[in-house]
Amino acid sequence: MPPPNTFPYTMCDDIFEQKNMFLDHVLAERRSYRMFKGEVPPKDDIHRILHAGLLAPFAAAAIGTPQDYFRRFFVMTIGSKSMKSVIPLVMNEVNTMADDIDQKMEKSPELRAQAISFVQRLGRIKQLGTVPGIGTAPYYIIVAERRGFPSIGLQSLAHCMENMWLKATALELGFQLVSITSQMSDNPEFCRILGIAMGEWDLMGCAVGYPQEELSPSIRPPVDTLTRWLE
Repeated sequence: MPPPNTFPYTMCDDIFEQKNMFLDHVLAERRSYRMFKGEVPPKDDIHRILHAGLLAPFAAAAIGTPQDYFRRFFVMTIGSKSMKSVIPLVMNEVNTMADDIDQKMEKSPELRAQAISFVQRLGRIKQLGTVPGIGTAPYYIIVAERRGFPSIGLQSLAHCMENMWLKATALELGFQLVSITSQMSDNPEFCRILGIAMGEWDLMGCAVGYPQEELSPSIRPPVDTLTRWLE
């Protein structure tokens, strides 16, 4: 029989260590997957991922007190009518973006040096004819964050995506950010498909599904080499 008042503390210590061990494990396993199996994960798993996103911080001071809620989720399944409708819209945005950057790079050598990798990636997407994650994964999920003042919806969406990413990792699902989604917030047809008012929401997207292959562990330098303790 343990001494009085010691067992509860021992159990709390064990739970504390287990919680941190599991969290550290999920953080270390979080990876970007770009190849997905055709098998569609159950909707319950997607609900759990969305709930994790709902728990993420938001810019309460910037949004104020709107009559309805500040965050919305939209889920498109591969082969669905909505998925087929947004693919050409996003591809058109990619083409427009690539042409715009090409014109600017002709006038700015500095921009050409900075943007060359991004432009090459846009070129590969144009060759593929589709944006990775939209129509290449079982689910394309879009999150909308109400714009406030100052407009920091994208920062809130970053927190939301991280929560969803970690939950997907814990569920052993692959997760890929689809950052081009943020460019679609002022596209009238894209917003019409979602059923939201154009220009009132910031957007971010991700793809979710079973990963086609296991990726190698993420390599990071020791945190001590990157940290300065200031006095």
